[in-house]
Amino acid sequence: MLTSSQVSALFPRAAPAHQAALANRGPTLFTRQGITGIRLQFFLAQLGHESAGLALMEEGLNYSAQGLVDTFGKYFPTLAAATPFARNPQKIANFVYGNRMGNGPPASGDGFRFRGRGYIQITGRENYGKFGAIAGVDLIANPDAAISADHALEIACGFWMFNKINPVADTGDFVAVTRKINGGTKGLADRRAWLDKVIRIMALPAQPVAPPAATVVAVQRTLQKAGFPGVGAADGDPGPRTMAAVTEFRRRNRLPPGGIDAALLKAMKIEV
Repeated sequence: MLTSSQVSALFPRAAPAHQAALANRGPTLFTRQGITGIRLQFFLAQLGHESAGLALMEEGLNYSAQGLVDTFGKYFPTLAAATPFARNPQKIANFVYGNRMGNGPPASGDGFRFRGRGYIQITGRENYGKFGAIAGVDLIANPDAAISADHALEIACGFWMFNKINPVADTGDFVAVTRKINGGTKGLADRRAWLDKVIRIMALPAQPVAPPAATVVAVQRTLQKAGFPGVGAADGDPGPRTMAAVTEFRRRNRLPPGGIDAALLKAMKIEV
């Protein structure tokens, strides 16, 4: 469904822990929640946009005065109103997000404490409580867990399922899915570019994972003992000569075509 090589190609800027979470836990989680086929394509594309490829998972709030007017015009209708808040993320979040989404007043600090975080950013005390409960983590006590590789994927899937996005994805309407995520169509061009990338990469055949060098050395030594001097040195490199010998060994031992896999290691009595 989704291989490590595909994850690396999709999200090369993501930290290794986040790549591993997606590759290792993703397939089981997606299957259990029915996020497959076009649903998975849309899901990964939206994650790509929302988190800049799993690289930026916390809301940027370091706005200039003009940026505040442009982004939060409802709260900062003029430059004069915005100037006292400029380049102060904590003050901005507490003011803009105070007294809504389950947050307390600005003085409570909830606005900044529960600012946007995650693969699909959740915002506000109410949402942190709701999606944390779905993912089985106390985000009220530990809001930063929303960007942890241990929980971020489960939280994103919880958001997707709670908002009933699977049926919308089934219609093929990517714009409608974007509205479910964003409330509008902000960033639609970039989201479509991510969708194109997801479709292209997921269509590629999975790349085989190279066996550990120690395993290759054991195979090469076994081949040497079995009368395959052409294998060369036992150097841990599964090069052409080694793989030619592996192919012949498999033929002689009536193994199906393949490389250095479990069947070969069993026939050679190599434990890993």
